[in-house]
Amino acid sequence: MDYLTEIKVRGYHADFYGHVNNARYLEFFEEDRWAQLESKIDLEQWARSGRVFLVVNINVNYRKAVGVGEHLLVSTVLEKVGNKSAVLRQEIVLKQSREVVADALVTFVVRDASGRAMVMEGELLADLGKIGMAADGS
Repeated sequence: MDYLTEIKVRGYHADFYGHVNNARYLEFFEEDRWAQLESKIDLEQWARSGRVFLVVNINVNYRKAVGVGEHLLVSTVLEKVGNKSAVLRQEIVLKQSREVVADALVTFVVRDASGRAMVMEGELLADLGKIGMAADGS
């Protein structure tokens, strides 16, 4: 796994019970999606051509409670590509043990300047392939 994002859990990430609030995991996943996109795709070119990355569905599995002070790593890979949408697989693991604390499947589209979802082919597909496919070859 390619871990571009490390997060230290701070007090403001915690809920009443002292562990990471479920909504914060969405922010952690989003942070790594941006890190992946910015490091591998020319987003300025995308903006000039009217392309916009849009999340349309997220399914999260919360696997283990995480407390303040823990260090987390977040990974993102391309799980599958459809005609006009694709799915990212994301994981959050404890830095020290690499135990998975949450994972998600994130369905997205890329909208063009007309506001329509683009077909996942050609240059767009090549750009998205830079994120890297899931190890199981999905």
